[in-house]
Amino acid sequence: MTRILIVEDDIAFGTMMQTWLKKKGFDVDKATSVGAAVRLIENKPAYNLVLSDLRLPDRDGLELLAWLHKHCMPIPFIVMTNYAEVQNAVLAMKSGAADYIAKPIQPDILLSKIKDALQNDNTSTPQPNNSNNNKTTKQPNNSNHTTTTPQPLNPSPRYIEGKSDASRQLYSYVSLVAPTPMSVLILGASGTGKEYVARRIHEQSQRAGKPFVALDCGAIPRDVAASEFFGHKKGAFTGADADKRGAFEAANGGTLFLDEVGNLSYEVQVQLLRALQERRVRPLGGTEERPIDIRLVAATNENLEQAVAEGRFREDLYHRLSEFTIYMPQLSERGTDLYLFADLFVRLANEELSRHVEGFDARAAEMLASHTWPGNLRELNNVVKRAVLMARGAFITQDELSAAMGPVRQEPITALHDADAERQRILNALQQCGGNKSKAARMLGINRKTLYNKLG
Repeated sequence: MTRILIVEDDIAFGTMMQTWLKKKGFDVDKATSVGAAVRLIENKPAYNLVLSDLRLPDRDGLELLAWLHKHCMPIPFIVMTNYAEVQNAVLAMKSGAADYIAKPIQPDILLSKIKDALQNDNTSTPQPNNSNNNKTTKQPNNSNHTTTTPQPLNPSPRYIEGKSDASRQLYSYVSLVAPTPMSVLILGASGTGKEYVARRIHEQSQRAGKPFVALDCGAIPRDVAASEFFGHKKGAFTGADADKRGAFEAANGGTLFLDEVGNLSYEVQVQLLRALQERRVRPLGGTEERPIDIRLVAATNENLEQAVAEGRFREDLYHRLSEFTIYMPQLSERGTDLYLFADLFVRLANEELSRHVEGFDARAAEMLASHTWPGNLRELNNVVKRAVLMARGAFITQDELSAAMGPVRQEPITALHDADAERQRILNALQQCGGNKSKAARMLGINRKTLYNKLG
């Protein structure tokens, strides 16, 4: 049976958690301080997971995590906290915690995080004292520094999915729709990672071994759009010096990703709709239609429903594209994922620029959290790369990060959000979640009270 240790100084809350987890089939002990937790761990059979409050009467919960690492006990560790301090939750994860959860705790989310932590752990019980089994996270002696993990020998991934509730919800929808043949419409602001989500849908689909072809509709001149989509025969128009295969044929058997699909002209929308309906294309200047078999994924940062209402986008094409809709959370809605992405971009910049920056100092980390990041992941990536280039020491300072950000335009609070667009985003989320306000709030990265307030 899986053994869990709860470390929580609120006796009533800790008892409630213990009772609930026991009903879920876990063997659960509880302690009210770091010292009591250490004694339990030393005197009782091995625990499979520790669920600890961050603020405890005798010491910080992270000191318990450090003690576990010091004694070569890499037990999955989930932090609970009442504090909305991004830095503390991120510091816990940098120190080796498997995850964190904010109070008030939602039972279904906690259970999901516990299962994920147990599944991701390589061992079901703590290992004997062996330094090779210990998790290694490079930490400087100065606690004012926020560090990244040591630079890997292999190239870093180009993208990570994040661990926030908004990120988990996003990729649960990706996993849900990917194996189906449904067309997917990805809606979100620029720089939120729409193409990565499209690629993940392809990679998790039955077409994963076939081509993934991405086409930026916003960069296609109107007079050559048909050629880009369907190809052309030599001599079809001035400058057509050879046959060209279009995106539909290039993606045959796989996935065609149409980015910024809201920028297509009305005439091209008609041609696109016909190709999707008939599953056949005819190259410009050709006489024969060719069958095509593609899975379509489209993305845009425009409000297509409004474009339909204004007559700028065909309603029948909109419904053809949006058999399933995914809403991309903005970076500001992804909580501590900000720091996970920032660390990734530091590693990538180090590899590209041949630098050896380890992370951000405390003030720079606070500055990261205070910025709104209107350009989302793209803006963060660019800023971090410039900061890595300008860094004079092992850690990026506030001054260096400020210089990398450049002038920050100050706007009145009323200009920061479009209330109508925000309300429509909430209504769309509610529709996708079947009216379940809790699920819609988690998908949007806000709490239910905020959702109610924004709906008025």
